[in-house]
Amino acid sequence: MAGEKTDQTAQQAQNFYNKGQAAFERGNLDIAIDLLMQCVTKAPGFSRARKVLRAAQIAKFRKDKKSGLSAHIQEAGAIFMRMKIAGLLKANKAESALLECERLLAINPLNSQNVELAVQSADAAGHPEAALFTVEAAYESNPDDMSLLRRVADYYMKVGDYAKARDAYLKLNAFLPSDQTIFKQLKDAEARVTMAAGWEDAAGKKEGYRDLIANKEQAQQLDIKAKAVVAGSDADAMIEDAKARIEKEPNNLNFYRALSRLYSQNKRYEEAIETLEAARKINASDPELDRALTVARISAFEARIEALKAEGNAAGAAEVEVEMNQFVFDDLVSRVQRYPNDLRLRFELGLQYFKYEYFDDAIGQLQLAQRSPKERVEALYYLAQCFIKKGQRDMAVMQLETANEQLPIMDDLKKKIVFALGDLSEQTGDIEKAFSYYKDVYGADIGFEDIGARMERIYKLRQNQQG
Repeated sequence: MAGEKTDQTAQQAQNFYNKGQAAFERGNLDIAIDLLMQCVTKAPGFSRARKVLRAAQIAKFRKDKKSGLSAHIQEAGAIFMRMKIAGLLKANKAESALLECERLLAINPLNSQNVELAVQSADAAGHPEAALFTVEAAYESNPDDMSLLRRVADYYMKVGDYAKARDAYLKLNAFLPSDQTIFKQLKDAEARVTMAAGWEDAAGKKEGYRDLIANKEQAQQLDIKAKAVVAGSDADAMIEDAKARIEKEPNNLNFYRALSRLYSQNKRYEEAIETLEAARKINASDPELDRALTVARISAFEARIEALKAEGNAAGAAEVEVEMNQFVFDDLVSRVQRYPNDLRLRFELGLQYFKYEYFDDAIGQLQLAQRSPKERVEALYYLAQCFIKKGQRDMAVMQLETANEQLPIMDDLKKKIVFALGDLSEQTGDIEKAFSYYKDVYGADIGFEDIGARMERIYKLRQNQQG
């Protein structure tokens, strides 16, 4: 009976998740949050549900952003909830505290105190993924906050997502190159990525795990060395060493990746391409290999273009540039067919269709891409641009207004969105609305586009109307 009850609870949680995710994709945020809350109440460890819940909470917060008296009332309620959560943690009721945190994050998922409490509760309850989603979402909304990025990197390590941890530590290392702790953490993450790749390749191979254990230190060293730019005789020696390792272990994809990086760092792009193509024969469905191969091929095109320009052959450079652009387009179409659920690829293909004025095709790809929380706002902006090109201004305004609501800070993307709304308002003769939009951009960045000239023009139009 206990087993049946557990299965029934799991199925109920899955049903709540399915309905909640569908509601989120349709933009029914209140319903999505309610359903996903019921899901994580039934199954606190349901990571995917908690990730979608966090995205829904942030989207709703941005859409319903309150000010003035409403904001003060909301914060007063949040203070009371934070006190309650602190009491639950003190009483060692971490699961209950985590559920209360979800209600608190529904009020404001980006407030630093709310985020901190949610992280503490998730850690105490033994759900590091929940802590990761919380700090990850906060960082995505504050990408200049290096302290948040550091916590994101640490939690990636904790949950075993070493590739993402490595990428996060790389950003931190670029920002804080003298921080030796970050440097060591970066190297540790790189080593773990290497080891994980090796274990995957060893699976199913007779004596594979034993061989891996014997050689893992050498594999780690090779991968770590390949991360740095190595040139000259040092590079030649490392390339020969990498080739020897591939010959010894021809199914170890990690060695191919390391060798291709060495070739690319030394601008030997054709050899990098050959290496990655050999790796794809071992595993033809690895999206990271595909992306690396694309980057190497584009780098080869760019090197040819630079060489032709240096020779003074502008016509030849232009011809190769056309060839490169065609490759980029065809390659994206091919990769979207292979990985139809990769929404980033959908977004990139949508931009290609937009670039070449296939607006209906672009709309189809961008509408799919906006399902991704990361691509959503930029996808909405380019959807609006497609509708503008098609003469469907009302549809364009709808996309831009939705995008505008989801960006609380006047960053570069928001400037473009608000500027476009001002331009559309001006085109339709709504001078006051255009003035309102332009004023926001002008106040944030006087040098953006031709905003100065537009403000002068709008001022004159308003004076004429008032006179």
